[in-house]
This record gives sequence, C-alpha cells and structure tokens, in this order.
Amino acid sequence: MAKQGWSSLFGCFSSQYGGGGGGGGGGGGGGKRKIKGGGGGKKKVAAAGARQPQQRKLQSRLSFLDLSGSALGGMMVSPEDLSMSLAGSNLHIFTIGELRAITRDFSMTNFIGEGGFGPVYKGYVDEKTKPGLRAQPVAVKLLDLEGTQGHNEWLTEVIFLGQLRHPHLVKLIGYCYEDEHRLLVYEFMTRGSLEKHLFKKYAASLPWLTRLKIAIGAAKGLAFLHEAEKPVIYRDFKTSNILLDSDFKAKLSDFGLAKDGPEEDETHVSTRVMGTQGYAAPEYIMTGMHTRCITKKKQTFYGLIDHSD
Repeated sequence: MAKQGWSSLFGCFSSQYGGGGGGGGGGGGGGKRKIKGGGGGKKKVAAAGARQPQQRKLQSRLSFLDLSGSALGGMMVSPEDLSMSLAGSNLHIFTIGELRAITRDFSMTNFIGEGGFGPVYKGYVDEKTKPGLRAQPVAVKLLDLEGTQGHNEWLTEVIFLGQLRHPHLVKLIGYCYEDEHRLLVYEFMTRGSLEKHLFKKYAASLPWLTRLKIAIGAAKGLAFLHEAEKPVIYRDFKTSNILLDSDFKAKLSDFGLAKDGPEEDETHVSTRVMGTQGYAAPEYIMTGMHTRCITKKKQTFYGLIDHSD
C-alpha cells in the first residue's frame, strides 16, 4: 500500500501566510526581579521609504547571520540597526519602563512560569501603552542574565518571529532592547502549553478530537517552516513549546534555537546538536546534520496518548 502524503492525511498543509499566531511560554517559579531602567519615549519600527507589504515573502526574509556578531566584525547589533533591519515587520519596541508598568513591576501575582530563557509574566496593553496597539493581554518573557540562554537566542527569536506569520506560529508583538535588558512580548495564550494538559496530575484528560486538532495544528506549523523556499529548522519541537489558545488552537513557540535550513542545491546544514533529548530526530542526533529529508520530506509526528482510564 502506498504511503499517504501529509496533505492527504491531514488536509491542506498550506505554506501560504495566514493571520499571525500567538504566544508566550513559560514554566515554574520566580518572584519580582530587580530591573534597571525605565521610561523612555514610545517607539515603533517604522518602514524606511515606501511601505513594505505586511506579510513579506519568506524567501526574502532577513537571516540571523545577517545580524550576528560574525557578520558585524564581532560587534553586537545596535538597537537602531535592529529596528531598521526589521522595518515593515510591525513589531513594537517597548521600553523597560513600559513593560514594568504593564506587569506591575514584574510582580509575582503576574507570574506565569519560567523556562530556559527566563521568567514569563502576564500583562495588559492598549493604545495608552502604544498608539495603534489593540487592547489585549500579553505574555512578557524576560531574559535571565544568569540563565542558560542569552543575547543570541533573544535575537534569533526576534528575527524569526518578527518576520514569520502563520496561524500556527506564535505572534511576536514586540520586544525590548535597552541596556542589558532583553525582553519579548507575545500574544497571551489562554490555555498555556500542551505539556500542562498532558502531564499535570490533576489536569482533565483531553478528548481525542481535541488531541487530533492540536496535533494537526502543530504539524501545519512545522510544514510551513520546512516547505518554504528558505526553510527554517525549528530544533525545539516538544509539548512545552506548543501553546494553546482558548479554542485549543496549537501554535509553535520559543524560536531561540531555530536555524536557517538548506536552500536550493544544498543537501544539508551542519550544526551543533541542540534541543531537548528525546525529542530530536535520530538522524540529527547521530550526524549533527539537518538534511532536506529531515526538514522537508519527513514531518516528525508525535504521540498525544494519555494513559488514563
């Protein structure tokens, strides 16, 4: 029996752009954190010259390597250069003072969770915070300066999610790049991570139709990344990075480990093995190479089976 393709199995895995995703991730504990700075004028990334289309073509997007230290002679990209490079992305630039205000000074009462990047806090923004920004709850992710990730992971997330738009990817609303502070602002995801629903001891078991909806949504997000002319290797696909909105729509989050995939005549790209043990493709773990077979033709699926009564 011939193998079914993903499109026939799950419907249309369209690589066309749709509306933005939503997001903000996190895990456990933390209280108020001392943060320097504050205030500052309200800024927004402005388009240089003629206004660019809101949804730029993925194949023409900016690469992380374009703004990395190696490309800039060892220098860190400046806030001004980053803003100009992402002109037309519709990202808002927040000050540390604005983010302190919307999270009640990063209060424990607003704390959502914490991951490898750092703690995440819930906030609320509207036009008073940023002109043109609709009223909505947000998730504010703060880089832990003593954590396992740093400026490069923050910059990677800004570059990828600042340009990529798809219904099953998180939506990055904006960022803060002020002094030593590195923060990310996402649309708030009401139901949190898939991990919470699958593995929490007292969580209600998800109905099978809901599980299938989540699985298909996450797979569509991966297909969008892998099938682009300029592919994206996600490298951190796991249940804690699949966030759910109020309707259990799945969206991929946490792009700090993402990398540009092989293009055109390239057969593979070699990288340091990254990600979470047990979730990465075996071929990648053994060779350190991302091939077109892994990124384009083989969508790794995952189980959502809950061993409950």
